[in-house]
This record gives sequence, C-alpha cells and structure tokens, in this order.
Amino acid sequence: MRITKFGHACVRVEQDGTTVVIDPGMFTDAEALTGADAVLITHEHMDHFVEDRLRAAAEARPDLRIWTNGAVAGQLDGLGARVTVVGEGDAFDINGLGVSVHGEWHAVIHPDIPRVGNIGFLLDGKLFHPGDALTLPPHPVETLLLPIAAPWSKVSELIDYVREVKPRRAVAVHEAVLSELGQLVHGRLLGEGGPGTGAEFSQPAPGEQLELG
Repeated sequence: MRITKFGHACVRVEQDGTTVVIDPGMFTDAEALTGADAVLITHEHMDHFVEDRLRAAAEARPDLRIWTNGAVAGQLDGLGARVTVVGEGDAFDINGLGVSVHGEWHAVIHPDIPRVGNIGFLLDGKLFHPGDALTLPPHPVETLLLPIAAPWSKVSELIDYVREVKPRRAVAVHEAVLSELGQLVHGRLLGEGGPGTGAEFSQPAPGEQLELG
C-alpha cells in the first residue's frame, strides 16, 4: 500500500492497481482525484468535501464510486447508485480492497455549535482515517492518519489518542489551520520531542509518498 499526502485532510491510497482518495476538500488540489477508482468522504465540512469538484470528477470518470454518510450523499443527488451511504459497522470492498466504517459524530467544537455526522474509514485493516473525530478503530492499526490541528482538538488529547489506538506509525493530516511554525511545534510535541505516543510520527509534505508495506 502506498499513500500520497495531498492538501490538509486528503490522502490518495494506492494498492494492487486500485486508487482511493479520501477527503479531497477545499485545501486539496483537484488533481488528487485524477484517475481515482473511488472516493471516501468522512463528513460534509468544506475542508473535506467540495461538491462541484466531486461532481466534475464523477463526470470525467463514469465508473467512479463514492462512499460517504447521508448528509454528503444528499448533496450528490443525480449520481444515483454511484453514491453509497454507509455508517458505523458497515463494510464494503473496492476492487479487492476491504474498507470498514467506524464512528458516527464529528468532534465537539463548542456546545453551541451543532454537531454533524462523521465516519472514519479503515482500509485493508491497517490504515485508518478518522475524519474530524478521535474515533477508535476496532483494533490497533499499522498507520493512523492523525488530524493534528483543528478548532476541536488540543495536543494532549492527540497524544492520548495515539497511545490508545496503538498504531505503528502516525501520519499528520489536517494541518492547514497551522502556520509553518505551528506545524513544527505540533510535530515536536507529537514526535520525539514530546512525552511519547509509542508510535513513529511523520509529517509528509504535499505530494510526498509513503510506502506502507
């Protein structure tokens, strides 16, 4: 399995000739969707989902499939059976790549701000993207895509989350709200300069590829 980091929360996953793109939002270059077989969307916020871009990708590739929650699917009317609504406990297959769904709600930003639905995706039992929540996968994973900065998070919670998930490696995503200096600070605290998470930590640059084995 190989992943390519794109802007913010988006990664492109490639395995055995299948390409899956997760959360191509407004901070993601549209080229992330080029040639994709499937798109997974965790929730409706614009930094994870841009309707016009996804419709354009679907028009360019008639066999593109999309899996997401009900709120996002409701904005993609007209695409018919190409969009599948999934939720907690569901599982499906993309050209031999197994995917399971975990979680229900976006993390709390503030009690006065209504929560939206949010689902996490576990690919091949080893790569987990939680979206905007600190959802626990059903077992320790090889790679956790870790949202390192958001209006709803703080570093102490992220450290404890990684410790609880027990991945072999944590890969930073969801960093667009941080300055360059802020990314360095968060990287230090979540990596070797911090109290320790038990996982290897990396912050790939946009366009950088990681081989996961």
